Amino acid sequence: MKIEKSETNGVSTLKLIGELDLHAVPELRAQFLAFASAKTPVLLVDFSEATYIDSSGLAVLIEYFKESATFGGKLGLFGLEKKVLAVFQLVRLDKFFPIAADAPAVLARLGC
Repeated sequence: MKIEKSETNGVSTLKLIGELDLHAVPELRAQFLAFASAKTPVLLVDFSEATYIDSSGLAVLIEYFKESATFGGKLGLFGLEKKVLAVFQLVRLDKFFPIAADAPAVLARLGC
């Protein structure tokens, strides 16, 4: 898995490319820890090129979501392919995370 970081108008984005599985979690967790340490107000995760996610990938997203809530941070997900979105729906995390088709739509859901 590859992770690309960007920032536009004060909104940080992580683009996930490839498979988000047990092998990718340490790198992603390190990225999330850096954003949490910086108390990043808004973090978006771009799944448009993510091809797979397993329970360890879901766990690291939940960890960051909970941590960001302690400092008022917001986390939104966008661009999920059908196969990846189906995993979120299966475990009902589509009700937990703000998810949208693209960045502007998820920012609107976050009230930004």
